[in-house]
Amino acid sequence: MPLNSDKGNDTSDVSHVSFQQSSQGAEFIERGGPDYRPTMLALFLGAFSTFALLYCVQPMLPILSEAFGIDPASTSLVLSVSTGMLAVGLLITGPLSDALGRKKMMSLALLSASALTIGAAFMQHWGTILVMRSLAGLAMAGLCGVAMAYLNEEIHPSFVGVSMGLYIGGNAIGGMSGRLISGVMVDFVNWRVTLATMGIISLISALAFMKMLPASRHFEPRKLSIANLAGAFRLHFRDAGLPWLFLEAFLLMGSFVTLFNYIVYRLLEAPYHFSQTVIGLLSIVYLSGIYSSAWAGGLADRLGRSRVFWVFVVVMLAGLALTLASPVVLIMVGMLIFTFGFFAAHSIASGWVGQRATQARGQASSLYLFSYYLGSSLAGTLGGTFWDMAGWNGVAAFIAALLLLALLVGLRLRRLSIEGS
Repeated sequence: MPLNSDKGNDTSDVSHVSFQQSSQGAEFIERGGPDYRPTMLALFLGAFSTFALLYCVQPMLPILSEAFGIDPASTSLVLSVSTGMLAVGLLITGPLSDALGRKKMMSLALLSASALTIGAAFMQHWGTILVMRSLAGLAMAGLCGVAMAYLNEEIHPSFVGVSMGLYIGGNAIGGMSGRLISGVMVDFVNWRVTLATMGIISLISALAFMKMLPASRHFEPRKLSIANLAGAFRLHFRDAGLPWLFLEAFLLMGSFVTLFNYIVYRLLEAPYHFSQTVIGLLSIVYLSGIYSSAWAGGLADRLGRSRVFWVFVVVMLAGLALTLASPVVLIMVGMLIFTFGFFAAHSIASGWVGQRATQARGQASSLYLFSYYLGSSLAGTLGGTFWDMAGWNGVAAFIAALLLLALLVGLRLRRLSIEGS
């Protein structure tokens, strides 16, 4: 199936999906229709809950290092084990949702992740905290991969790009809120109280999600079998573009998490000596990602994904370069630009996967996000080694290497589009 961006906006892929799904007789959810707002609000709350739980520990890393007497690389495991298990879980939950249904899988995931986070706040040993965070990450997989498949199935193809962008915006707000709320709270209350509070907030959001999200109209169950899973796996990896998009997910998320993991340590040291509250407030840079994800999704719908995707990787590199400066204003502007580029690129790539994979979309979304969170887990931890060796300059060099490779892959995807493969 071709990447049709050289013809304007991937229209042949969309037309194929539109015809295929319209033949089922059920109406799509269209922007401006009565179901669009509750659908997007429900998915926003699901994304908010998931990413607030996932990243609320990030501002706590220095506090946890001190509380348990461990180094930064070891402390980063409290995030890395969650993202690693989330990645593993995506290989399971995507195919399960293809068999059992989207809403049921997402609802169970949100309730379980919230309960496990509350439980983690009461654990007394570092090892048991990591176990609870691992299980929470595994539960989160039930929403992350499935939501993308739900959007591609239920939203009218004309609005998938902008709707995916709005969903990714929910990711950004969740990640920002998790960091912001926990970063401020840990300056005033114990980190255990902070973690339990985040779990309760997410539990309330999960209940609202379950009430508002419409049931699937276009979902067609696939029999869960090894043969079907293997066949869909081969189908996705034989595609000319999907494996490259999976690689992009690894590189983009790996660079993003590495930056936010270790910029905290830099700003706590001389000459900055930021407080935990100020560190948490730096999460407002996510506001640029909330805007860029929806805006870039709409831009890709109009101009074609391959035409604009690689530009946002360049934007990330520009933002990274600014973080090497000493003035704190330039560092913050660099973080803002980096975040803008990341969420734009991720929004485009996410929608691209759903448009290319016309079969077993749950599995295709899961493979993309498996790579995404594997990058977070591996690169996020490996960044600690570069911090120990060369401080922020070492971390920035590592991130730059990831992004340069992402740029090469993006240009490869553009060539595939031009060649019509």
